[in-house]
Amino acid sequence: MSAPELPAIELVDVTKIYRRYSNRHLATLKSALLQRSLARDLSPADTFTALRGVSFRVARGQTFGVIGRNGSGKSTALKVIAGITKPTSGTVQVRGRISALIELGAGFHPEISGRENVFINGMMLGLTRREIQQRFDQIVDFAELRDFIDAPVKTYSSGMYMRLGFAVAIHVDPDVLLVDEVLAVGDEAFTHRCLDKFAEFRRRNRTVLLVTHALPLVERLCDEAVWLDAGQTRAAGDPRRVADAYVADVDRTEGDFLAATDARTRVTVDAAAPPDTAAGIEDLSKAAEGRWGSREVEVSDVTLLNARGEDTRVFHSGEAVTIGMTIRARRPVEDFVFGIGVFNADGVCVYGTNTEIDGFEPDQLSGEARVQFQIDALDLVDGTYKLDVAAHKRDGVPYDYHRLLYSFRVGSAVRDVGIYRPAHRWDITGGARFKPARPPG
Repeated sequence: MSAPELPAIELVDVTKIYRRYSNRHLATLKSALLQRSLARDLSPADTFTALRGVSFRVARGQTFGVIGRNGSGKSTALKVIAGITKPTSGTVQVRGRISALIELGAGFHPEISGRENVFINGMMLGLTRREIQQRFDQIVDFAELRDFIDAPVKTYSSGMYMRLGFAVAIHVDPDVLLVDEVLAVGDEAFTHRCLDKFAEFRRRNRTVLLVTHALPLVERLCDEAVWLDAGQTRAAGDPRRVADAYVADVDRTEGDFLAATDARTRVTVDAAAPPDTAAGIEDLSKAAEGRWGSREVEVSDVTLLNARGEDTRVFHSGEAVTIGMTIRARRPVEDFVFGIGVFNADGVCVYGTNTEIDGFEPDQLSGEARVQFQIDALDLVDGTYKLDVAAHKRDGVPYDYHRLLYSFRVGSAVRDVGIYRPAHRWDITGGARFKPARPPG
């Protein structure tokens, strides 16, 4: 029985600690030596752990994705793998020739031409001058820089920088290609060429390690993925499972942020002087965020629940949502209406209704009641929305009007525009033909 093939990349319990230095300033080296303060002034005031016990293996021929928030340790992991920096502890092994595109324009000298930079970069990546000369035309054509190759690199746009760097990196013909957000500043045509090149690498059993925020790209291209969070591994394995876990965590974090922001706003609003409540309901609906009313009836608690009954502020287009209100009446009342309004980030009313409009005839309200407004499918496009909730009299005079005090986010893989996403279908007949449908996003 033959021995199993060794992985192309292997990290075992890798930790990387950076030192933060004090902001105290040394006047001169001489004065520091005379005061015997050199060691004290240059000692770390703090440390920052960019990676903490990270381990993963990338098999030869795999395309492997690394995802995570900004500052999660993704780029540090790539730099450790590329040998740009050393781990504080743990081991890193890479088998085969590496080509790395980690930072936009890294290794380019801005004052010299693109042509000269191609040769310098190629030699830094292990090619001979003859090999670079043989591949030069392919590199320039791939980067679409034939008309600019003799111009100083400092005159290039960020997209031109990236295209040239990527073109050099892939034409080195590496065994292992390390890529950090290379598609972030490319146009659509160049992105397609990059994806074609990744597919070619896969066919040739080359290894690609890809750091990106583009989760659909990870799901589409990668055989496996790892999610780094605050320098630690949170999940690893199947790309879709890892991406789903990451998105769920991002949603929770975003929801917590929206809820905390709204809570601070409500405290400020409650502390402020109430507006003139004699204004008509049409004026109130156009008012800025705030809270007003007689408070004979109060809206004391507002929740947004998803289909699983979880209190959240992040939903996906088409998902069910329940807006819940706890109502408290200081004394029994017979004239009452409960209402909601949804607005987009620009303040445009998406939808509004109340129990009066929907045919509910009030009888009596006393003590505490729970009101739930249920939406089976939240068919809104991607965006942030604001919520009005209110308890008021039938003539519109408010008991307790909460204006734009609750935020929620709707995410969608479909990048359509507007506000409302109606259920729809296309029916096309005659001479028009389409290729098989691709998934949205």
